[in-house]
Amino acid sequence: MNADTIRSQHDLALAAQLMQAPEVIAINKKIAQAESQGVQGVRRKLLSTSVRLSPAMAPSLTRIAQDCMTKLGVGLPVELYAYSSPHFNAACVKPEEGRLFIMFSSSLLDSFDEEELRFVMGHELGHFIYAHHDIPVGYLLKGKTPISPDLALKLTSWSRFAEISADRAGAFCTQNLHAVARSLFKLSSGVTSSIVRFNLGDFLKQMDDMQLVDGAPGAGAPMEDWFMTHPFSPLRVKALQLFHHSQHMLPDGVDIATLELGVEGIMTLMEPSYLESKTDASLAMRHLLFAGSLLVANANGAISKQEVAVFEKFFGQYKFREDFNYEKLREELPKRADQVVKYNAIPKRMQVLHDLCVMAKAEGKAHHAEIVILREIAHRLEIPVFFVDQLLNENPELD
Repeated sequence: MNADTIRSQHDLALAAQLMQAPEVIAINKKIAQAESQGVQGVRRKLLSTSVRLSPAMAPSLTRIAQDCMTKLGVGLPVELYAYSSPHFNAACVKPEEGRLFIMFSSSLLDSFDEEELRFVMGHELGHFIYAHHDIPVGYLLKGKTPISPDLALKLTSWSRFAEISADRAGAFCTQNLHAVARSLFKLSSGVTSSIVRFNLGDFLKQMDDMQLVDGAPGAGAPMEDWFMTHPFSPLRVKALQLFHHSQHMLPDGVDIATLELGVEGIMTLMEPSYLESKTDASLAMRHLLFAGSLLVANANGAISKQEVAVFEKFFGQYKFREDFNYEKLREELPKRADQVVKYNAIPKRMQVLHDLCVMAKAEGKAHHAEIVILREIAHRLEIPVFFVDQLLNENPELD
């Protein structure tokens, strides 16, 4: 296993889309022009405002940096800096003249033990190896020229998944979930005193109190959460717990597709519902869900009251009609699935397949004809068909 394989699939897919956005291309051209003219001086600024930590000054921190660089395959020389601040913070600065810079606040260095620092170091190096600096979120979100709400949503959504990738890099370096969780607890609470004793289980339970309901179709977050660039700390710990139990970390761990779907489910706590969003990606998912849920419900030639209730949970009360044209919906299904594949990464496709399975289980158990349709949709979405069986929690024998 190497660092490339553990990157969040959603981070990777969204980054590829954003790198093609005209606004991102334009701002990167401006930044490149400024750099070519020598308008940067990152190292000069660091040397004048911070303390460079030599190996003699910080031998343990240097050793941690070297260990993480080896694990993650970082080939550039790294300079470590400390600056005075009462806030816990660290940052990896975009390379300049063949050097990479990592900054730590004084309070973080004073309060974190070596394993916790290893996670922070790996996390910051993760941002570098995944080229997260290539998408200048700060310039775009805080620049003088306002960007569209759609682009702002995509940027902040990508930024949260970029943090998930960087967290995985840190966890890969640390190999200690409890130390990773302690780091995130300290970062979010600011507490280091022995008066408060960290408990991983209780920290994760905070996520339950945010009303994460696995069965809620298309569940979305409050609007104020949509534009946050970092996931809430309990969500990050839960996502890392899934990562530690996956094939990335254990030979017999959970498969990668299930890991990504699990993380996607966690992150919906900060995402607008695809049933409400107006983006092309969400509209494609909604159109497939509309046709797919009706075809699954009608697979046996009749739609039950329970299935009508699920359909109206998706699309609103009184939205079901007796005169839907099922032949036309069946004819349009391939095109609708193609649109979902065009605009959405695999985790999002898994989400709509998950919601279609909710319809299939409306009467308590999915029937043969319903499973046939679900497997066809999975195939068209380029998702392994066995994932349908996992979602339905059964292994039916089909002819």
